[in-house]
Amino acid sequence: MTKTPKKQRLSVYLEPDILRSLAAYAARRDQSRSLIAEAAIASFLSPDAAERQEAATTKRLDQLDRRMTRLERDLGIAVEMLAVFVRHWLATNPPLPEPAQAAARAQAGERYDAFVAALGRRLAKGPKLREEISEDIEPRRDA
Repeated sequence: MTKTPKKQRLSVYLEPDILRSLAAYAARRDQSRSLIAEAAIASFLSPDAAERQEAATTKRLDQLDRRMTRLERDLGIAVEMLAVFVRHWLATNPPLPEPAQAAARAQAGERYDAFVAALGRRLAKGPKLREEISEDIEPRRDA
């Protein structure tokens, strides 16, 4: 028979909250506080714990990377959409004569409110513009 080495005593000072949590956990598991503390320390020191933490961190970073990629795509769509709109608007709308500008400013508030209401409806029910835009289209060579 192989003789197992005798366990050695270790005195540890714990914060009251941690000690209460340890005692409650040990009671729920019907185990000694010493056994629970030993298992926790062994888990903390095991190389598997570091690998599990690294895997969890890697998974989280991958999720964040995918989110950032979507945000960059959506921002690119928004910038291009605004640029196309501004270019089109400037090309198709000549400047108004001075008397007509006052009437246009008077209508601008109503038209803006209607725009915001339409945008709110669109955002509430979808589909979103970014979902309608395909990424599979090849860019034109002459653009």
